[in-house]
Amino acid sequence: MKNKLLWFLAVFTVSFYWASFAQKSNHDTLHKIEVKPKLKPYPVAPFKDTLFFIYNKVGSFSAENRAHAITEKIRKLYEDSFFEQDSILVVPSDLSQDIIYKNDFIIMSILEADAKAENQTTAFIAKRNLNIIKKAVIYQNENYSLLPKRLGYTALLILIIGIILYVVGKIFNRIKLYILKNSDKYFKGVSYNNINFLSPQRQQSLLMRLYGFIKIAALIFIVYLSLPALFSIFPATENYTKTLLHWILSPAKSTLMGFIRFLPSLVTIIVIIFIFKYAIKVIKFFFDEIKQENIKIDGFYSDWAMPTFNIIRLLLFAFMIVVIFPYLPGSDSPIFKGVSVFVGVLFSLGSSNAIANMVAGLVITYMRPFKIGDFIKIGDVSGEVIEKTALVTRIRTPKFEDITIPNSTVLSSTSTNFSANTKQNNNGLLIHTTVTIGYDVPWKDIHKALIDAALKTEMTEKEPTPFVLQTSLDDFYVSYQINVYTKEPTKQPRIYSSLHQNIQDSFNAARIEIMSPHYSALRDGNTTTIPPDYLNDDYEPSFFNIKNKS
Repeated sequence: MKNKLLWFLAVFTVSFYWASFAQKSNHDTLHKIEVKPKLKPYPVAPFKDTLFFIYNKVGSFSAENRAHAITEKIRKLYEDSFFEQDSILVVPSDLSQDIIYKNDFIIMSILEADAKAENQTTAFIAKRNLNIIKKAVIYQNENYSLLPKRLGYTALLILIIGIILYVVGKIFNRIKLYILKNSDKYFKGVSYNNINFLSPQRQQSLLMRLYGFIKIAALIFIVYLSLPALFSIFPATENYTKTLLHWILSPAKSTLMGFIRFLPSLVTIIVIIFIFKYAIKVIKFFFDEIKQENIKIDGFYSDWAMPTFNIIRLLLFAFMIVVIFPYLPGSDSPIFKGVSVFVGVLFSLGSSNAIANMVAGLVITYMRPFKIGDFIKIGDVSGEVIEKTALVTRIRTPKFEDITIPNSTVLSSTSTNFSANTKQNNNGLLIHTTVTIGYDVPWKDIHKALIDAALKTEMTEKEPTPFVLQTSLDDFYVSYQINVYTKEPTKQPRIYSSLHQNIQDSFNAARIEIMSPHYSALRDGNTTTIPPDYLNDDYEPSFFNIKNKS
């Protein structure tokens, strides 16, 4: 019994120590596994077959991401139609061995952690991976080259572009032919308020030029958009694709975003224009009523209405521009301000005469020396006023010559208005002409002859009756001035011509010679100046008889 007890204690002690040792051994094994866990390999397989594995991460870049990135870079080498195998090199750095293509394209980097994972050196793994990559790319290029396929894609794309250009050109030509066949329907000229800006032929010519420009621009745009597709076929020219698209998309994006940012200001500008537009309409209605004399203001003439409205409208437009200016895009830029100052200086230096004429035109408007249709005389120019503008006054002479006179000249010259007193309540314009007759003819006969001539003259007034003024008593003759009223001042040349004709007839009928008394004193048998139709056969001038007697 005692032996059995001793045997049990011995077995229990051995079992206890064995269990303690096993537990300690398992604990040490678990500790070792936690310190150095087993790394999972990720394959680099750009062409289905695995070339090598990646075990370690780099920073936040996991091993799987590294393997995927290296795979994509090896594929890019294969896609390069001009691949150079001698350009793949191993370049050592402080922390790694780098496999580089053409000095700037890093395919992968081998770190110390990568070498420890395979119990090799970084130099060995870099050289091994370099040879593997090179052989894989060369094998793929020799057996599965993309160059013929890319050349085929290029030829096909060029063919498609050519077909598109041909079709677009045909469409433009058909549209042009249709427009030309229906030119009478579409080209009717451009006119506004009886002002013909463009004749139908000129309009057609301009639109055809614009049409040709649009056609060329459309064809160039199609070719430009096709270039990125062509360049993207070959990796060597793929960067040009981004550049060409950037040239188009960047300005388009900037323009679109600028327009979107400008929309609130545009709405404000539209509201301001709307307010000023209807304010001007209300003011115009008021001045139209003044012009038509439906509204009368003491001291404000109806012919001042439209000039005053034009001045107020100009001031309102200027004020509107000042209000709108801060909302315009780029109004705060130094370039915009510089251009504004430059234009203002040019306008100030080059428009001094124009401004002087504008001010003179404004003064003339409110002086009211004449109106449209008046027959006036400015300096040596006589004629009918056919146009008054802010800068010039145009006069049409009786010979139908249109003469343009600057308003500053009109303001500084003396003007005569022959039409001012020809209205219904006035007698009209008093026109006159002078004849000189010797002292031997009774003045009453001369008065009667002149008045008879005036009454027979066309376009003259019978009431008030014409009258004669003896303007001077000279050494050899008396000056007789006949005065007659007319309400047709624009026809003065014809009236004077008719008056002179009638004076000749009246004096011949009264047997009064219209001639210089100097000639009468020296005549020695010459016939009289009176036409024979007005003389009797027995008529002889008294002074002729006197000379014969002497």
